[in-house]
Amino acid sequence: MTSTEVRQRGSALWTPDYRAVSIGMTLLVTLVAFENLGVNTAMPRMVAELHGEALYSWPFTVFLVTSLIANVLAGRLCDTRGPAFGLYTGVSLFLLGLVVAGTASSMWMLLIGRALQGLGGGTESVAMYVMIAYVYPERSQPAVFGLLSTAWVLPSLVGPAAAGLVTEQASWRWVFLGLVPFSLAGAALLLPAVRRLPERAPAGPGKRGLAVSAVVAAVGISALAWAAEHPSVSSLVLGIAGLAVLAPSLLRLFPSGTLRARRGLPVTILARGLLAGAYTAIEVYVTLNLTAVQGFTPLTAGLPLTFGALAWSATAFIPARNVDVSRWVFVRWGLGLLAVGSAAMVVVSSLPGWGWFTYVAWVIASAGMGFAYSSLSVLTIRFSEPNEQGANAASLQVSERVFSAVFVGVGGVLLALLASPQHPTPAMVVLDLAMAGVALLGVLLVRPGRVAVPGGTAT
Repeated sequence: MTSTEVRQRGSALWTPDYRAVSIGMTLLVTLVAFENLGVNTAMPRMVAELHGEALYSWPFTVFLVTSLIANVLAGRLCDTRGPAFGLYTGVSLFLLGLVVAGTASSMWMLLIGRALQGLGGGTESVAMYVMIAYVYPERSQPAVFGLLSTAWVLPSLVGPAAAGLVTEQASWRWVFLGLVPFSLAGAALLLPAVRRLPERAPAGPGKRGLAVSAVVAAVGISALAWAAEHPSVSSLVLGIAGLAVLAPSLLRLFPSGTLRARRGLPVTILARGLLAGAYTAIEVYVTLNLTAVQGFTPLTAGLPLTFGALAWSATAFIPARNVDVSRWVFVRWGLGLLAVGSAAMVVVSSLPGWGWFTYVAWVIASAGMGFAYSSLSVLTIRFSEPNEQGANAASLQVSERVFSAVFVGVGGVLLALLASPQHPTPAMVVLDLAMAGVALLGVLLVRPGRVAVPGGTAT
């Protein structure tokens, strides 16, 4: 089957041509989401059993760092070897990581398992982006990215509770081992589509030093993550050091002109970072606001996040069903709603008795993510030449991870300098308004006349 034939055949996700690959990709994304959320729930038990209390945060940090490195390496891998090789490399590493973590007899073995999961998940996610570009016709791609966004909903609703039940009734090890057969099933569903993929166009030499830049960026993000998780005055020094090593590496990891918001692909990559970074920075501290300021219990403090996940999923279908509307329209709407929702969180952060307003503010912010997140994925693929789709998909995900780490780190520094976890109001008000400003900056950067659509015209 030629590339042209692949792109011109049907547009429905659930026709016989596309049903298996749609189910397979959705299943794999769902399993990664279950694993991420389940580890959060099971971590106290597994750390206690492995006597790794001093390394409590490192299973999360190791996963983040290796995912970023894998994103960069997988981009080049997919451009030179094709998405099939990247996909099965990613799935194999993820499966191996599940087995290693599930059978870990020490904290260090658990960290190795988490590193393998990060390498696998990071490789797998980039390969899926490239595979979408090759398997589905252009008009169906918005629907595919919308579908993958909804794959996080079920894990958000039942993942933590299911992991808690498994941990209590059986063992935390099944949080990892229980996903192995489902991962194999997801990979098997993709096999027929992978075998029909067309040949790759010859890839250029690519940028030099990407691997080194990825490692340096990972070190910088690790420093920022540690500073955010351990808010204190000393974390400010660590955060500054992290930024110092992170900033130069981004110039090589991102397309030229990204940090200057140049039209086309560069501003697309930057907008994804601003969008995801601002949202994540607020999300991390939602439960802190609700418990410390509003007096919610840990259980009730998590409910607005569930409603947010539902709002994200629901609005993701709107761009998917309106394929003739410019993706930039949805990006502007998404960033605008995120700005409104972030600013509205000031009420929750500062006025006791207004905890109920979190449902309003967070649903608005999450609806913005539903509009913009998958739309930026579609734009990235459409701005990319066939032999650059892997590298550009990697840049998109690196941007998301980097800006999220930086903005969460900003929140940690503000908490250390202006407030405390017991009385977070001054820091959270500043953070809420700052992230609203970040989202508004994104709106300005993608305003009509300032961005280009694939093909070179402005919109």
